[in-house]
Amino acid sequence: MSKSKHVFLPKFYKALDLTSYQKEFLDYLENINWVKEPKNLYQPIDYILQLSGKRIRPILTLMAADILSNGYKQAMPAALAVEVFHNFTLVHDDIMDDAPLRRGKETVHEKWDLNTGILSGDAMLILAYQYFENYEPVVFQKLAKLFSKTALEVCDGQQLDIDFETRNDVTIDEYINMIRLKTSVLVAAALKMGAIVANASDEDSDLLYEYGLNLGLAFQLQDDYLDTFGNPETFGKQVGGDIIENKKTFLYLKSLELSNKEDQQKLQTLYQQKLEDNTLKISEVKRIFERYDIPTIIKKLISDYTIASFSSLDKMNISKENKEKLKNFGSFLMARNK
Repeated sequence: MSKSKHVFLPKFYKALDLTSYQKEFLDYLENINWVKEPKNLYQPIDYILQLSGKRIRPILTLMAADILSNGYKQAMPAALAVEVFHNFTLVHDDIMDDAPLRRGKETVHEKWDLNTGILSGDAMLILAYQYFENYEPVVFQKLAKLFSKTALEVCDGQQLDIDFETRNDVTIDEYINMIRLKTSVLVAAALKMGAIVANASDEDSDLLYEYGLNLGLAFQLQDDYLDTFGNPETFGKQVGGDIIENKKTFLYLKSLELSNKEDQQKLQTLYQQKLEDNTLKISEVKRIFERYDIPTIIKKLISDYTIASFSSLDKMNISKENKEKLKNFGSFLMARNK
C-alpha cells in the first residue's frame, strides 16, 4: 500500500491540537490493506484514499467523540466510514463532471476507465457500511440509520445540482436546500457519528449535528463568495470558475432578484455563454454583483449561519473549554477571507 502523505495543517489547527487527530487517523488508514483480488477493483480505492487532503470529516468524528467521552480511538472505524464515503462521492462526482484531475492527480476514471470508476465507487459505499460492524448492535443501528439518511440526502443534493443547470426558475431557498444536502449534511453527520460512538445524549448529538449543518452552509456560501471575489493566490482554485461554468449560486440568484430588467437580461445572457476567453464575462458579471451589493449581502448570510452554528454549542451539556474548542474550529474554517 502506498504511504499516505501527512498534510500539515495551519498554525491555527495546532492551537486546537487537531493535528494529533489527523496523524492518528492517517496512521490508522495506512495500516489497512486495501488492495486485494480483483486488483482492478481495489487499486483505485487505495489510489483515491491516498491522495492528499486535510481529512476534515474524519477529524470532526474523532474530535466529537473525544469531547463527549474523553477518548477518540473508539471512533476510528466510524471516522474511516465517513472518509471512505466522502471519497466515493468524489469518484462519482468526477465521472459526472468528466473531470480530468482531482487534487492535482488523474481522476480514477481517467487513470483506469469509466466502468472501473463506477464499480470501485460502488465498492467504497459498501465498505463504508462495513466499518460500522465494529460497534455493538445499538451503536451500529444508530450509525447505520444516520449514514443511510445522509447518503441518500447527498444523492438528492447532487441530483438537484444537476437539475439546476437546465432550470431558469431556481429560487434562493431551493439553492440553500441543495447545498445543505450536497455538502452540509455530511459535515453534520461526521460530528454526530462521533457523538453516537461516545454514547452522548440524543440532545447533545442533535445539537452537534445542528452546529455542523449550519457551519457547513456558512462554509459553502463562503466558497461561493471566494470563487468570485477571492484572492487567486490564497483561494486555491481558479477565481471565477462558477461564472465560467454558469453555476446558479446565491450571488447569481440574489442578483436576479434585486437587479433591474436590463441587468437581469444581461446576466441571463452571460450565463448562457460558453467561451474560450472568459475575462470579459467574469468582469461584467462581477460588476453586476457589486452594483447590487451582493458581496455584502452574502457576507451577512454567512455570518448569520455561523452565529446559528455557535448558538447550538451554547445549549450543549459540555464544558466551556470544549465549547470554545468547537467554536475555534468553526472560526478557523470560516477564516478564508481573501
